[in-house]
Amino acid sequence: MLGTNLSTRPFYNERAVHALLALAGLVVLVLTIFNVYEIAVLSKEQSDLGNRASVSETRARELRAHATQVRQGLDPKQLEAISGEAREANAIIGQRLFSWTDLLNRLETTLPEEVRITAMRPRVERDGRITIQMNINGRRFEDINRFLENLEATGAFTDMLPRDEITNEDGLHLATIEGHYLPSAAPAPAKGAR
Repeated sequence: MLGTNLSTRPFYNERAVHALLALAGLVVLVLTIFNVYEIAVLSKEQSDLGNRASVSETRARELRAHATQVRQGLDPKQLEAISGEAREANAIIGQRLFSWTDLLNRLETTLPEEVRITAMRPRVERDGRITIQMNINGRRFEDINRFLENLEATGAFTDMLPRDEITNEDGLHLATIEGHYLPSAAPAPAKGAR
């Protein structure tokens, strides 16, 4: 077998090379068309976003100017009067939301046998907090202190402190206690739990 090519013109497989070149050219052409399409789409989106941004900036300037005019037109005395009325309305709403049943259930479960409540005054403060003032009496000051500890342990009462403590002629210890009541702090305990 001969290993040399005796033809005057050597034979090359040009069809395969041409086919590969045509395929590569077709791929480049498709990618170029895709890139041109994407550039056109992105350019349109960019111009749309630019237009929307300029419209939004114009609208924001208009709104800021309008807000400045409104602020200048407000009467501070009228604004304060409206704020006071809103606070008063909120206080009334807070009083309507106050649950006597929940408060009395909590007191019933924390009250020691030796302590009695003789008067109670809840008060809704301007900031929405509820202040409770109670007049209580007990056989010993230790019983009154235990009642205060029981109240604080529920999580619904804070800063419960005795204001006045006296002993009457019958030997009963009378105290006025005051603190804050947080009705949403903890669920009311079940009846009968001590």
